[in-house]
Amino acid sequence: MPVAHRFFMESTDKEILDFLLHKSRYDKRIRPPVEAGSLRVNVSVLLLSLSSPDESSLNYEVELLLHQHWYDPRLKFNDGGRHAYLSGMHHLDSIWLPDTYFIFRGEFKEELSHDNIALKIYMGGKVSYTIRRYLIIYCKGDHNKFPFDDPSCTFSMESISYEQQDLRYFWVNNSASDNGKSLERSPKLRSLNAYIISNSTTVCNETFFWRGNYSCLSVNLNFSRDDTFYFSTVFFPGIVLVTSSFITFWLEWNAVPARVMIGVTTMLNFFTTSNSFRSSLPVVSNLEAINMWDRVCMFFIYVSLLEFVAVNYVGRKRPKHNIAYMPGENAVIQRIPQAIHRIGLSLVSGWAEKKRSSGPGSTDGNPCSGIGEVPSENRNSHEMMSCANCGNSQCSHANAPNNCPNGEEVTATEHVEVSQVEYTFKPRKKGPPHPIRVAKSIDVVSRVVFPLGYFIFLFYFFATYQGF
Repeated sequence: MPVAHRFFMESTDKEILDFLLHKSRYDKRIRPPVEAGSLRVNVSVLLLSLSSPDESSLNYEVELLLHQHWYDPRLKFNDGGRHAYLSGMHHLDSIWLPDTYFIFRGEFKEELSHDNIALKIYMGGKVSYTIRRYLIIYCKGDHNKFPFDDPSCTFSMESISYEQQDLRYFWVNNSASDNGKSLERSPKLRSLNAYIISNSTTVCNETFFWRGNYSCLSVNLNFSRDDTFYFSTVFFPGIVLVTSSFITFWLEWNAVPARVMIGVTTMLNFFTTSNSFRSSLPVVSNLEAINMWDRVCMFFIYVSLLEFVAVNYVGRKRPKHNIAYMPGENAVIQRIPQAIHRIGLSLVSGWAEKKRSSGPGSTDGNPCSGIGEVPSENRNSHEMMSCANCGNSQCSHANAPNNCPNGEEVTATEHVEVSQVEYTFKPRKKGPPHPIRVAKSIDVVSRVVFPLGYFIFLFYFFATYQGF
């Protein structure tokens, strides 16, 4: 048995490495020799955990294992399989390394220590170098679509000492995707406020070759935000506050304390909710989606408060021509009996023609029946009885009831003569609406316009930015 082989068979891993790394045989300043071309360094990455300080942040913490493999023929040995590998942790400062460093927009969470390094040397000269790193990456997001954007994080790796003619990196990931290779994930991958939707590993494009002809590998991580968080903290509370401000349209026009309290309270609550959420956002001006949400919601809350001011102002105005207002009247509902009354007028006109031809003594079918019989001693005289403003005020004479047709001024002139009884009907002129009726009409219209306009906005907003 050769002396060297016997030495490997009888020595510990430390003794073997002491022999292989002796200064007379090994110089870590010299790149491992290759037959032709550049040294190949195989790279793979295993994701261990992902986290983010909060849902609104664009900073993500990535914990990973970076594996690098290469062959160094100077470290070949044959111990007959006594050792699966030689641990080179105690000889870390004596072994050649590819000087890999990270190119990314961020920082390391902690310094690299021996506790996060593993160096293994296999019998055929294969060297496995693994480091565990915590990267804090500054990612890119689409502020115009926030919070419906998908942040993208990119970091790259290259050698700080060797150009491509001396050293080249190659991805050797175990998993693949439609767009190429992707990172391998730990079976127990931990995630906190970081929801990765895809990742890819590629060779750096030209934008990363900022130092010249150096081999470079790139990692791209795409994250998705938690929609449940934003709906529960931003959108649902906003919808509740805006729709709560619409409750005032169903209250009485003169319910000043209740309507003011609802309007002011919803406005202040919306300001508080919006400001607390924006405190964690970046101070930029192009948050288009969230700005639109705040502006439109605040607009509906504020305009609903202004609507109450207008209603209260109109309702307190003095009516013209001393128009009487019956409590409980509704301007919209009152149009129905008016339409029915127009039909009734045609029936009354037919009755008048019938009365004219029925004879001088007949009084059947008088529209003001019950007004009172004309005494017989006065039948040769002319007497006029009028029902004015029937339905809203008293008739002009003592014996007339208040049951004449609604909304019409009917004047019944009875000429008690032997040969003719004549009735004349004159429609009442339509006056200006009562201010209270106008105020209530504004509330009735607002009950439809405000909710309809807001739900149209909701459909447009979520269809545009979330794309459902």
